[in-house]
Amino acid sequence: MTGAGLALGTYPTPLEHLEDLGLWVKRDDQVGALYGGNKVRKLERLLGAARASGKSRILTIGAAGSHQVVATALYGRREGFDVEAVLVSQPPSEHGRRNLRVALAQGLEPVVATSWPAAPALARALVRGDTYFVPLGGSNALGSLGFVDAANELAGQVSSGAMPEPDVVVVAMGSGGTAAGLAVGFEAAGMRTRVVGVAISQPVPVLAAMARRVAKKTAERAGLSGAQAARAVKRIEVDRRWVGRGYGWPLPEGQAAIDDAARAGVVLDPTYTAKAFACALSLARARQVGRILYWHTLSTAPLEPLLMDARELPPELERLFR
Repeated sequence: MTGAGLALGTYPTPLEHLEDLGLWVKRDDQVGALYGGNKVRKLERLLGAARASGKSRILTIGAAGSHQVVATALYGRREGFDVEAVLVSQPPSEHGRRNLRVALAQGLEPVVATSWPAAPALARALVRGDTYFVPLGGSNALGSLGFVDAANELAGQVSSGAMPEPDVVVVAMGSGGTAAGLAVGFEAAGMRTRVVGVAISQPVPVLAAMARRVAKKTAERAGLSGAQAARAVKRIEVDRRWVGRGYGWPLPEGQAAIDDAARAGVVLDPTYTAKAFACALSLARARQVGRILYWHTLSTAPLEPLLMDARELPPELERLFR
């Protein structure tokens, strides 16, 4: 691991070859028994920094059904932190409602923002001396170092013969930190692999700029040279074909991807991973980019035991799913 952090996950996560679909899968859904997905690697760094700085309270920000929010609530509570989140409305989603119910059952303190533009100022107003702020998606240079480590992990698996070096890694892109960390890590490891970030929200140019900015800062933090940082940034390609109506809105191609993945034993969600898997399938069927690795960022740890203690959402939070 590049620097200090908490041990939240189990590594390396498995690789699977879905030969019938023409691609490989990196199973980060299996990274944690409590909760998996891409947030675990980021939270190892971020919660580690919170502990090292003596903070007792975590503040984060996200959509009402955010995976980042539920992951922060679960791991924050396990590590002894109080957790508060600024929440913003999103399209109706039973998956999102379940996430929020689980987070509340873990003691999450919700604060509702009237809109995305209003959310950052509200978050700043909530910061106190005991607060450590975890950014949207856990995506900053520190959190993204977790995916520099992940790229190095994959390099080790390639060296051991677990799979050939991929030409392209396809990953869902919400806040850009996962793609940024992977791009920096592949550059540091001397791999040729490019990163296709599948945009799941608008405006795509802003999302792309966020990812590249985080990649540059992550490269600096990881000790890469200026030339290496520039090459890492150029590895990121943003695919905007799968956004549809925007964040939280499903696509017909996404439902087809959910069905294809389910037959292969991979569970997807409509907001993020269905769109990314649809992209990976499209690239595989076109047969123009060589070996494709889809990096699975959704948790498939069962939520049912956690929902046993979860109440229904109160009206003021139910209204966030509109």
